[in-house]
Amino acid sequence: MASLKDLRNRIASVKATQKITKAMQMVAAAKLRRAQAAAEAARPYASKMETVLANLAGGISGSAAPALLAGNGKDQVHLLIVCTAERGLCGAFNSSIVRLAREKINALTAAGKTVKILCVGKKGFEQLRRNYGKLIIDTIDFRALKQIGYSDAEGVARRVISMFEAGEYDVATLFYSRFRSVIQQIPTAQSLIPAEIPAAGEASGSKAAYEYEPEEEAILGALLPRNIAVQIFRALLENAASEQGARMSAMDNATRNAGEMIKKQTQTYNRTRQAQITKELIEIISGAEAL
Repeated sequence: MASLKDLRNRIASVKATQKITKAMQMVAAAKLRRAQAAAEAARPYASKMETVLANLAGGISGSAAPALLAGNGKDQVHLLIVCTAERGLCGAFNSSIVRLAREKINALTAAGKTVKILCVGKKGFEQLRRNYGKLIIDTIDFRALKQIGYSDAEGVARRVISMFEAGEYDVATLFYSRFRSVIQQIPTAQSLIPAEIPAAGEASGSKAAYEYEPEEEAILGALLPRNIAVQIFRALLENAASEQGARMSAMDNATRNAGEMIKKQTQTYNRTRQAQITKELIEIISGAEAL
């Protein structure tokens, strides 16, 4: 049985941990408001971009479609862009994204496809390198940034587009976690190349005809690279909000668990102390009677 000093040290240690988890919960709550506002502000622009691309794509025949829109016609080499957090202590946020990516990797390798992985975030790399280290071509680290901007997503997009134009892969898929609420983040896989664009009319809710100047091909040539950057930027913003929401929930659970542990340890301490006092009284009374 642990001594009273050991029990006091345990209680003090858990109380210190509880203070840390409570502080982290409050910090995550403050960051969540900003991250959620940024993610929600990016959704309308990304949605409108999909609507414009859907209308443009509807006026182009198959052979005239740009490669970024329709792909290169091959399906052998797949690039998986796995976006995760740079830090842990956020529950199952990183693991859920990696789990979805792992399922995709296993399905592709079972079908005889070649898989390449581009990790955006430290935690995804740490989990994937255990089993798929040879498939990881690079890791993009944003730890030095206080806040992710569009220019950062644009840099990732340029890297993805240059690799596609060099023929290093045929299909690109983006993995991230879509923010729904503090307690719910949805792991999502989105096709970047070929572009995942709804049919014309479905995106806007109407089937109105548009005339474009210049031609659709020229507009798509400018919009498609920007769309890839926009989709990556939205994924990073959704990830940022999801990470803070998951961390807030995880730290809240940790604070509650620490409180329960303190309660149990305090009860054990009081019972041990009472038993020790009772034992000492019995020894004193027995010694007195012996005299």
